Amino acid sequence: MTAALSLPAEEFLSWLAVERGRSANTLAAYRRDLRAYESFLHGSSTDVTKATESEVLGFVELLRARALSDASVRRHVVTVRSMHRFLADEDHAARDPAADVAAPRVPQSLPKAISEEEVTMLIDAANGVSPSARRDRAILELLYGTGMRIGELCGLSLGDLDLSERMVRVLGKGSKERLLPVGRYAADALGEWLGPLGRPKLAPLQWKRRNDAEAMFLNQRGGRLTRQGAWGIVRLYADRVGLGDRMHPHVLRHSCATHLVERGADIRTVQELLGHSSLSTTQRYTMVTPERLRSAYEAAHPRARGSVRGSGQ
Repeated sequence: MTAALSLPAEEFLSWLAVERGRSANTLAAYRRDLRAYESFLHGSSTDVTKATESEVLGFVELLRARALSDASVRRHVVTVRSMHRFLADEDHAARDPAADVAAPRVPQSLPKAISEEEVTMLIDAANGVSPSARRDRAILELLYGTGMRIGELCGLSLGDLDLSERMVRVLGKGSKERLLPVGRYAADALGEWLGPLGRPKLAPLQWKRRNDAEAMFLNQRGGRLTRQGAWGIVRLYADRVGLGDRMHPHVLRHSCATHLVERGADIRTVQELLGHSSLSTTQRYTMVTPERLRSAYEAAHPRARGSVRGSGQ
């Protein structure tokens, strides 16, 4: 049986949900990290409100001993530091024992994207005329065409889409809304899905939940499509065209952003499209790969390749 969190930890999670608007998935991740931390403290017979810096450091050492990645250790540390800061601010603890505990730095990596040709191959694999095939193509076109997250796509309702204006309203992280343009290909695919041969064919005679009746995308049983269901659809077509080993839930989002930047889109515009709160997150897409660096160098530098006029060689 899973151990319950302490009351102070539960108050911290409630604050994150109510005051900071954190999503259910984010709260679940925080809960897992806090459960591991409190389990460690219980072994020392220590309460979270009385934890010391040495105990916080001991928890970090335990995580490292388990051979967790730097990113995973950092996530745990950020969670613990956030909770202790909250407890100190709310006078649940006399001091913040984690204030001077540094989270490990994680080297910034390039978001993994697939090429424009591979995106076309992936989307073209959903070329059937059945209701589910029309849905699948609309999903792939919308994910790549807007860069929205899979969870955001599954949260779409019919009222969020204006096909005549080719705009869609998305509810992102922290319950922040943003309006996204819908490209011609995605608009056409959505029109096919929402037409008489698409979504109406999957709609049940009687809805189990009102939320399902309003859902943009339905599963085979007529319910709102889940994140797992949508990811399964993406992976299905990726496997069909040999891209399965390179796919992850955000690959079309990363590909959308990468291709926009490569074609000259302003970084602020890409930030708005993706719904990033920090520009530094979006700027990862401007990082140059070694292959692109060498290609640009050889194309532009007079001494990169071949002979130089007047060199005597």
